[in-house]
Amino acid sequence: MPYTPTRRHAVLALMSTLAGAAAVRAQSFPSRPVRLLVPYPAGGGTDIMARVLAEQMQSDLGQNVIVENRPGAGGAVGAGEVARSAADGHTVLVTAAGFVIGPSVLKTPGYDPTQDFVGVAQIAIVPLLVLVPPTSRFKSFQDVIDAARRGDTLSFASFGNATPSHLIGEAINHHAQVKVLHVPYRGGMQAFPDVVAGRVDFAILDAVSMTPFVKDGRLRALAVTGPRRLPALPDLPTLVDLGIPFDAVGWHGVFAPAATPKDVVARLNAAFVKAVSQPAIRARIVDGGSVPIEPALTPEQWTTQFRPPTGCCR
Repeated sequence: MPYTPTRRHAVLALMSTLAGAAAVRAQSFPSRPVRLLVPYPAGGGTDIMARVLAEQMQSDLGQNVIVENRPGAGGAVGAGEVARSAADGHTVLVTAAGFVIGPSVLKTPGYDPTQDFVGVAQIAIVPLLVLVPPTSRFKSFQDVIDAARRGDTLSFASFGNATPSHLIGEAINHHAQVKVLHVPYRGGMQAFPDVVAGRVDFAILDAVSMTPFVKDGRLRALAVTGPRRLPALPDLPTLVDLGIPFDAVGWHGVFAPAATPKDVVARLNAAFVKAVSQPAIRARIVDGGSVPIEPALTPEQWTTQFRPPTGCCR
C-alpha cells in the first residue's frame, strides 16, 4: 500500500495516542502501595538497603512503599514470586547478585533472570567480608590458610548455596589450594549467631549487615572482597592484597517483571535514583560498607549489565 499523506497522518495520530497513553499511565502510577519484595530474611544487607530506600521513596511516589521478605533457596523463592506477579510496577524485586547465579546451578530455580525480568536500577556495589569472632585463634587471613594447609578441619559460613559468598569461599579453596567445608545459611543474620559462637571457623558475609558488628567489636574482619579497600574499614586488606586473585563483589539491584511498561520502569528508576542521591542515604550506604553507583544507570543500561550470557541458565 502506498504511503499516502492520509496514511501518514493516521500513523502520526496513532503514535501521538500511544505517547499520550504512556504519559497518562506514568502519571497515574502508582495507584496503590508498592511492594519491594526481598528474597532474603529480615536483617540482612539486602533487607536493610530496601528499608532505607522505601522510607525515602514514599513521599516521592505518593504511596506507601512496603518491604516484604520471601526467603528461601538462595533467593529463588522470592524471585519466582515476583516473576509471576502482575507486570504493573506495584511489585518489584530488590535483590543481590545471587539472583543471576542461582539459575545456573539450581535444578528448578522457578525463574529465568533473562526472560522473566527487566532491570529497574542498580543501587550499590556490595563487597563481602571474611569474618571471625573476636575470640578466634585466627588473627589474620593468613592464619586461616596456614591452618587449612596443616590439615585442620575448617568450615566457613555463607548466606546460601550458589550465592556470591559461597562462590568466594570456593575461590579461596581453589586459589589457596585448601579444602574448607561450606556451611550455607538462609541469610547473613541467620549465620551470625554461629559465627559469633565459633561454631563455624569463619564466615563470608555482606558488608552492609556486618560492618556495624565489626565496628562495635562483635566480629573481627580479616579481609574484604573487591578491587579496593572500603572507606568504612580503610585498614582492612582485600583478598587480592593477600594473594587471592579474586576480586568479585556483590551488588544490590531492583528488577520488575519483564512485561512491565517502559514508562512505569522509568518512573521506578527515577524514584530509586532520587532516594540513593540523598546525602543522608548515600552516607548510610558508604558507612555500611557499600559503594553507591555513580553515575546512576538507566533501566536499559542496568538490564544490559546484569543479564548473564545467552544460554547460561537452565
